[in-house]
Amino acid sequence: MAELLELRGIGKTFPGVTALAGVDFTVRAGEIHALLGENGAGKSTLIKVLTGVHPADAGEIRLGGALIRPRAPKEAEELGISTVYQEVNLVPSLSVAENITLGRSPGRFGFLNWRAIRRRARTALARLEVECDVDAELGSLSVAHQQMVAIARALDTSARLLVLDEPTASLDEQEVAELFGVMRRLRAGGMGIVFVTHFLDQVYAVSDRLTVLRNGQLVGAYATAELSRLALVGKMLGREVSAADFTSHAAAPRAAGPPVLAARGLGRAGAIAPLDLALHPGEVAGLGGLLGSGRTETARLLFGIDTRDGGEISFKGAPVRISSPPEAVRLGLAFCSEDRKAEGILPNLSVRENLIVALQGKRGLLRALSRAEQAQLCEHYIRALRIKTADTETPIRNLSGGNQQKVLLARWLATQPAVIILDEPTRGIDVGAKQEIEQLIAQLRNDGLAVLFISSEIDEVVRNCSRVLVLRERRLTGEVAGAGLNSENLMHLMAGTHEG
Repeated sequence: MAELLELRGIGKTFPGVTALAGVDFTVRAGEIHALLGENGAGKSTLIKVLTGVHPADAGEIRLGGALIRPRAPKEAEELGISTVYQEVNLVPSLSVAENITLGRSPGRFGFLNWRAIRRRARTALARLEVECDVDAELGSLSVAHQQMVAIARALDTSARLLVLDEPTASLDEQEVAELFGVMRRLRAGGMGIVFVTHFLDQVYAVSDRLTVLRNGQLVGAYATAELSRLALVGKMLGREVSAADFTSHAAAPRAAGPPVLAARGLGRAGAIAPLDLALHPGEVAGLGGLLGSGRTETARLLFGIDTRDGGEISFKGAPVRISSPPEAVRLGLAFCSEDRKAEGILPNLSVRENLIVALQGKRGLLRALSRAEQAQLCEHYIRALRIKTADTETPIRNLSGGNQQKVLLARWLATQPAVIILDEPTRGIDVGAKQEIEQLIAQLRNDGLAVLFISSEIDEVVRNCSRVLVLRERRLTGEVAGAGLNSENLMHLMAGTHEG
């Protein structure tokens, strides 16, 4: 296969930071090439240089052998490079057809040719073998279908290279399989695909070759089939790893004792059927289930974000009424949302301001933390959680996803909670940061906290939890613990195929 894309000696610096240093990257026509590395390794910067968001300080880019220097994403698109991002950057209030042709809609004399617009949209979707009503409002579609529309839009040009930046982060297993089918068809048609992901299983399922970056430098390019998973992780982390690095963090179930948080008949019409659960000090209990099973809805009811229709909640044996997050925080609950960007970080505020906001809210305006107390608190958690930041005044948006997640964990740990709810705490972060967060969860358990752990990755649930409550179709259908807690049993329960 011919080299379709060649980046040679790419360098990029920002004030005080070398983001890329002499990086080479090649993609062949008719291949899926995974771009891997920890958060902060330089993947995003390399993609932004390729697509014209940032100009390279050094090096050259060739597409189909011709030297190119895109100065904006639109220029890159005109050259044949299309990009689809994790967050679908389309207009939900417009139709599918309008989104696919947005900015390049056919028409004359200021009037749009709606027949041509619909025909062009159907042609773009047919290329992906996707059936969709082109007149439907985009926002009415599932996230997976919106992702397909974004890809159809990307291919509505003379694209030769498709860049998929974390396209599977919000998709369930079946939707991922459908996306992979589309990627394989595009590959068979001679397109080059750059696949950026943190999911190693997906790398081995669909990619032909992979390139690893670390600290802004090229580690190497490899045939996927010739590199073991342990070897890949070692290259990403820059150290030797063994199977012991991926052993279970879960402790044996603790002896029965009074729960710190208990719910009976907790539910909300249309969100989750009434259920009972209890969380004990010093345990990590999991909520398992497929996407849409009611995991997040249960967490939001416990924390008072959503209003329950009925049921009772008790905290340390006493009945309580948690009708808002501030009430939950005052009691001793903490909640890390699955949507780090929309519901977690305050992007324009500093690491310090993000870290102390929950504790200050718990104390109230009349007991303001002094700057000295804030500084001491921040330095403690930056050391304890190994948060990589230039200083406490760095805007949190400048941190990698893994370090942002650590700041959010520090925010809640500063309130000294008795219960912490972690909804997808490792989503979108690299394997090194994931290991550190899992180790932190084990430490929280050892320190006596009750942890409710939610994750879409079954192996991660098994690795970290001593028992798992399984939800299916917004109902609690069972509990798995002890010797029965394994991936196979969980998968059967979640899918409704368990025989025992």
